[in-house]
Amino acid sequence: MTDTTDRSTYYTAQPDDSPHWYAIRVFYNRLAPLLAELNEKGWEQFCPHEVIASLLFVRCSEAQVDKFAARNFDRMMVYRLQGSRRPAMIPDREMEIFRFVVTSGRQGLTLLGDDKPEYHQGDRVVVTQGPFKGAEGHIKRIKKDRRLVVTIPGVVAVATAYIHPDFLKKVD
Repeated sequence: MTDTTDRSTYYTAQPDDSPHWYAIRVFYNRLAPLLAELNEKGWEQFCPHEVIASLLFVRCSEAQVDKFAARNFDRMMVYRLQGSRRPAMIPDREMEIFRFVVTSGRQGLTLLGDDKPEYHQGDRVVVTQGPFKGAEGHIKRIKKDRRLVVTIPGVVAVATAYIHPDFLKKVD
């Protein structure tokens, strides 16, 4: 699967050694060995397995994620920039919002699957009150309810339960 989002502004000409978040698609029933290796390395990770079973996020350098992917090619694949072999770096703010929403423990989250452009329709908003206060995303009507859609572009989109319009503020 290839990331269709232009993230070229996130990169310099040469990879750097600083840690960033990267998304990994885990192949069927291969999560446990990958997590064991990541724990051994001491890398920060996030696995939203209760919401999205085949998705894993790691925080490391670009070179480290490439080496990890090469060693584990039969267990996983790293999301890459469109038209490039470089892994698609996820900005910390996007990861923060995504983690907040999927770990909120709230009922009514809907996995929309791979991020697709139709989920970007509507206004960009921030939630001002309630359990998702501070989360940013796009508004989408799903099954007649107004929901906040939080995306990691090119990787995944998830929708919250209904959010009252009084709890939303448009972001420019």
